Amino acid sequence: MSGTGAARRLGRAVLGARARLGWVHLILGGALLMPYFLLSQVWVGVVAGRGNVLASPTLTLASYAAALPLAAVTGLFGLVRPLSVTAVRALCGVPGDLLADGPARSWGSRWRAAGWWTLHLGVGAVISGMTLAATPMALVLILVPFSATLRRAPLGAGWFSSAANPYATPFLGVGLLVLVAVSSAAAGALLARLAPVLLGPTAADRLAAAEERAADLAVRNRLARELHDAVGHALSAVTLQAGAARRVLDRDPEFLREALAAIEETTRRTVGELDTVLGLLRDGDPARADAAPAPTLAADLDGLLARTRAGGTTVTAGQDPGPAGDWEQLPAIASREAYRIVQEGLSNALRHGLGPIALHIRVHTPDGHRELEITMTNPPAQAPPASDGERRRTSGGRGLRGAAERAALLGGRVEAGLHEGRWRLRAVLPLGSANTPANPATPSTPSTPAGGAGR
Repeated sequence: MSGTGAARRLGRAVLGARARLGWVHLILGGALLMPYFLLSQVWVGVVAGRGNVLASPTLTLASYAAALPLAAVTGLFGLVRPLSVTAVRALCGVPGDLLADGPARSWGSRWRAAGWWTLHLGVGAVISGMTLAATPMALVLILVPFSATLRRAPLGAGWFSSAANPYATPFLGVGLLVLVAVSSAAAGALLARLAPVLLGPTAADRLAAAEERAADLAVRNRLARELHDAVGHALSAVTLQAGAARRVLDRDPEFLREALAAIEETTRRTVGELDTVLGLLRDGDPARADAAPAPTLAADLDGLLARTRAGGTTVTAGQDPGPAGDWEQLPAIASREAYRIVQEGLSNALRHGLGPIALHIRVHTPDGHRELEITMTNPPAQAPPASDGERRRTSGGRGLRGAAERAALLGGRVEAGLHEGRWRLRAVLPLGSANTPANPATPSTPSTPAGGAGR
């Protein structure tokens, strides 16, 4: 039984699906070497003074040897590696994670890809030659006992004569086929073993892949923050607005109309923002994430405060310097991130706070550098019982972490926690020199928010 199992394994290794795909891969390599071989034939023929190089085995081998350096030179092109990797993944059974993606970026990876290209084409040419020469010969030898014409043909010389022993030729033909199959399987296994070595990712490839994953993760985090801030604030505001409307249903129709209008406006805006973010997720285009329209201080600060007040919460706002129109002078990214930080602060206060909210936004110039400072305070919530606390705390602190990430994007910081008996959220966003336009698009090292892990 063990012998039968070994024979089956050997048969699969030589004639199985993977071996057949490996043979196709080798034949492709032989075909790719043909242009180089034809070019080298011309050179060898000129040097040797022979018109037909193929008539001489020595000159044929010399042409083959001269074709390999030509193939190696073209293997240095960056696009050779992704072409080779695609073929190896499809035909050699090599796991994809062992191979590099994309063009070769460094000279080291280019030389390794050139080595693989030369090896593939060189070995593929040998197997292609064996297949083209030995297979027809093997079929003829197998048919010799059944054809008088073939028995009279000069199939060999010296030690071999089909006329002398015609019934031995089928065994020779089968032997030739076995030789081709075993050689092809061995060559395919060799290439499959060497593919991760020559086509595997280098340190530069791993770094580029890590940077690409980090960029993709940053975009996903950005979209997650947008969803959290927009939808979370809308749900908090709508819940309070609906509750306030229910309480005054019979007593204050005017307030009821204002609350319902605020609910309608809040949900309409949130559906639009949700549709934008979901569209970006479907498209999968990171470049569009920062280009997506988003509310800003200049465009919607007053509307944000009005919708919050419509739920019955008192919000006092102070701005320095002057009216809301001055916020149009802010850099777009700073105005957008500041709006989201204010929105998160309001949502946080509505979910967890008690009593009125005091918001103050100002632009000041300490040490010649302009900064946008946002300060929001409200009475803290009373500590609930443990069971209620687990039920009420549903945000997991993601909102404050998101606000800290937004501030860190601009090189700023967020502080959140108890301050003089009140809960305070304070964000500082640098805007650049007082005499030089700010360039907030370059992220700085994130700062750790003080006391920001609570709400």
